[in-house]
Amino acid sequence: MTPSPHSLPARERAALADLLDEVGPDAPTCCEGWTTAHLAAHLAVRDRRPDALPGYGLEMLPGGERLAWWSHKLEERLRTRTSYAEVVQQVRTGPPAWSPMALPAAARAFNVAEFAIHHEDVRRAQPGWEPRQLPREEQDQLWSGLALHARRAAGRRGLVLRRSDVPGVERRLGEGGRTVTGEPLELMLWASGRRDVARVAVT
Repeated sequence: MTPSPHSLPARERAALADLLDEVGPDAPTCCEGWTTAHLAAHLAVRDRRPDALPGYGLEMLPGGERLAWWSHKLEERLRTRTSYAEVVQQVRTGPPAWSPMALPAAARAFNVAEFAIHHEDVRRAQPGWEPRQLPREEQDQLWSGLALHARRAAGRRGLVLRRSDVPGVERRLGEGGRTVTGEPLELMLWASGRRDVARVAVT
C-alpha cells in the first residue's frame, strides 16, 4: 500500500519537485554548501537506497560519521552521473514499491518533516520569499511531527516550543531553557537549524 497522493508529505513532495524544476540545478538552498542539485540528489537517494538510510538516522551517534559518509557518497554519485531533470523526476515520483520509504507508516513518520523542511529550504533561499499560510490541519500534522527535531534542539538545556496559532498549546522538553513561539512550520524550521529564516520569537 503506497502513501496517499493527497497526504501532506505527497503534496509537499509535488510542490518541491515543481520548485526544483522551476529554479534549476544551481539555485541556492538553506542547507549550507548545497545547491538544489545536491538537495534533489539527497531526496532521491533517500527514497531509493535503503543502505543510505542509517546514515541519515544515526549520523549523530558515535560511529555515525562512517554511515553518513556512505550516504553522501551515494548522493554525490547520483548528482554527478545523472541529469538534474531525471533526478527531480525521481523526487517527484517518489520511492519504488519495494523501498521501505514507500510504506505509508514510513511516510507519516519521516516524510512530513522531511519534505516540509526541504521545500522551505528552497523557497526561503530565493529572493522575495514570504511565509506560507498553511491550513490548521496541516499545521497540526507538522506539530505532531516535530518531536525528533525538538529533542535535538533541546539538548541538555531544555526547551519550550509554543504554538502561536493555538493558544495554550506547547511542548516542554526538560527543565529551563528557551521558549520559542511560532506556528508549527516555523518551529520545525527553527528546531532543525534553519534559525536565520524561521519566523519565531525566542525568549
